[in-house]
Amino acid sequence: MIAEETLVAELKHKDSQAKAFEVLVNTYKERLYWHVRRIVLNHDDADDVLQNTFIKVYRNIEGFKGDSKLYSWMYRIATNESLTFLKQKSRKAGISDEELKIAMVENLQSDVYFEGDEIQLKLQKALATLPDKQKLVFSMKYFQEMKYEEISEVLETSVGALKTSYHLAVKKIETYLKAD
Repeated sequence: MIAEETLVAELKHKDSQAKAFEVLVNTYKERLYWHVRRIVLNHDDADDVLQNTFIKVYRNIEGFKGDSKLYSWMYRIATNESLTFLKQKSRKAGISDEELKIAMVENLQSDVYFEGDEIQLKLQKALATLPDKQKLVFSMKYFQEMKYEEISEVLETSVGALKTSYHLAVKKIETYLKAD
């Protein structure tokens, strides 16, 4: 594993950029894929968003100042790309964001890449009812087991606000699952 500072330096240097970018993709593609997949739910959409994320990282690495960790910066890009993708998808389909979320969860059952059981499908339906921020915080904390401090860097929100969002998300999910 290459040190993050070294990787960033190599990404910014023309002679080492291609090789460093290959290392970057190989190091982070799986974690970023699952982060994106939990937002967009569909495998093919996740692949598209992930590709766009890496393109943005490549094009904007010069602007990375190192104020946060590299992966936090990339997670932020992946999150924004995912949310933008969903907004565009709902606009193209002429439906609301909420209608799109419901349709996406319904499509999970026919998705050959979805390996979840009935309980996981119910959890996805519950997540679809949450506001974007609560869904993001819950997914990052619950599925990716990120610390609040890491989520804070990615979402640029205080730890206290994140804890509140997570608590509210858990309560709404519990209520949804009990009602079902």
